[in-house]
Amino acid sequence: MANRIRQLRSVFARNNIDCLLVPSDVNITYLTGFPASESWLLVCPRRAFYLTDFRYILEAKKGLKAVTVKRYTRSIIELLYQCAREQKCRNLGVDERHITHAQYIQLRQRCPKWVRLVKANGLVEHFREVKDAGEIEKVKKALKVHKQAQHYLRRIVRPKISEREVLLKLENFVKARGAGFSFKPIVASGPNSCYPHARVSGRKIRNNEPVLIDMGIDVEGYKSDLTRMFFLGKIPNLVTQVNAHVFCAQRIAIDRIRPGVPVAEVDGAVRNYLTKNGLGKYFGHALGHGVGLEIHEAPRLAGNNAADLRPGMIITVEPAVYIPGKFGIRIEDMVLVTKKGCTILSDNID
Repeated sequence: MANRIRQLRSVFARNNIDCLLVPSDVNITYLTGFPASESWLLVCPRRAFYLTDFRYILEAKKGLKAVTVKRYTRSIIELLYQCAREQKCRNLGVDERHITHAQYIQLRQRCPKWVRLVKANGLVEHFREVKDAGEIEKVKKALKVHKQAQHYLRRIVRPKISEREVLLKLENFVKARGAGFSFKPIVASGPNSCYPHARVSGRKIRNNEPVLIDMGIDVEGYKSDLTRMFFLGKIPNLVTQVNAHVFCAQRIAIDRIRPGVPVAEVDGAVRNYLTKNGLGKYFGHALGHGVGLEIHEAPRLAGNNAADLRPGMIITVEPAVYIPGKFGIRIEDMVLVTKKGCTILSDNID
C-alpha cells in the first residue's frame, strides 16, 4: 500500500501540487488498505495523514500503517490546513468530485493566504484503472463464487417462479458462501427485459420467453459483474436472431481489445455492426466500464472517451439490444487487458 502512495506522489509535480486531499472513502481504501469511512486522507511529500473523528479513531490507529492518524473535534478543514502548514505544503490538490459543494465553499473560505487550492481530479482513479496481481486475484475469487451462483440459477430459473422468488433464492445462495452482491441484481423476464435497469417484480416467468439476469459478487471488496440470458421453451425467431447479433457484437469488441487501442474505437465497432444490422437504435448505453473496488469505475467504454486501453485494466463488455415492449438481450463479460491482447476472465462461466 505504501507503494501506491509513492506512485501518487510521483505525479504531484506534473499536476502543479505538493500535496493532495483524498476525500473519497474508496480511494483511501485503495491507497492504504484500510476500510475508510467518512474521513479524509492528506498525502504530503513525506507523510500522509488520516483525518477522522471519535467514531473511527481507535480502528484507524489499529489498522493504518505508515499513515499518521489525526482526530478532529471541531472542523476537519481546520485540521487539514494545520497538517498542510506543518508539512510546508502550499499547493493543495483537491478532487472536487468527491466533496460536497458546501465543503468546497468552506475549503475556499477558510483557505489560508499561503495555500493555493488546485483542481486535481481523477489522480487516484487513474492508478486504480490498472489492477495489480493481487487485485486481479481478488476479482477472480469473486468470479469463482459467481460461477457457482450461475450454475445454481440454471437449476431454479423455470416457468411459474417469480422474478422476486429467483432473487430471494439467489440471495440466500450467495450469503451461504460468505459473499455478498456488488449491486442489487436484475431479474427481468419477458417484456421486462427491455428495461436496461429493470426492477425485480412479482411477475412469474413464462415459457417461450427470455430471462435477463444481471448480477455481481463482492469478495474482499472486489467485484464481479456479468449479465446472462436464460431461454425457456421454444424461443421466437426474432429473439434468437437478436441474441446472435448481440453475441457477434461482443466478439467484435473483444477482438479489438489490446493495449494502445482507443476506447472509442472499440465502442464504435460495436455500434457500427449493430447499425448495419438494423439494431443500432436499440443500443443506447455505454459498451462497458471498469470494475474493481467499485462496480462502475474508470475507464468507461464509450464513444466520447479519448483514453487508450492499458495492460491491467479489467473492463466489462456488454453490448445490448432493447426492443420496447417486447424484450431485451444483453451479454456481459469481464475482460482483462494483457500486454499483447486480452483475456476473458469470465470465459468459463456458463
